[in-house]
Amino acid sequence: QVQLVESGGGLVQPGGSLRLSCAASGTVFSINAMGWYRQVPGTQRELVATITSGGSTNYANIAKGRFTISRDNATNTVYLQMNSLKPEDTAVYYCNAQVWAPRKYEYWGQGTQVTVSS
Repeated sequence: QVQLVESGGGLVQPGGSLRLSCAASGTVFSINAMGWYRQVPGTQRELVATITSGGSTNYANIAKGRFTISRDNATNTVYLQMNSLKPEDTAVYYCNAQVWAPRKYEYWGQGTQVTVSS
């Protein structure tokens, strides 16, 4: 019912910046929260940041002070501004959307590659 499409990934040098976007489309009454997760091959997918429709944010420690999550509820779009990027930020970044009512459900995007390298 809901499709998530990420964009904005690419190659950037250490210390650089990148802005990821994710737009939700399809049939959905209300998306309560959206966020970003990342995954390196061979490791578990980990939280980067989330934001609720009310504007409450949650950041992983590795993102605090460097990344900023924002959203546009009217278009069900979430953004991730990434600054001061480090090589360890290299991963596939996945967009996530949560519906809490009338029942709990979760959606995932296809992922966008972020590579931080000199």
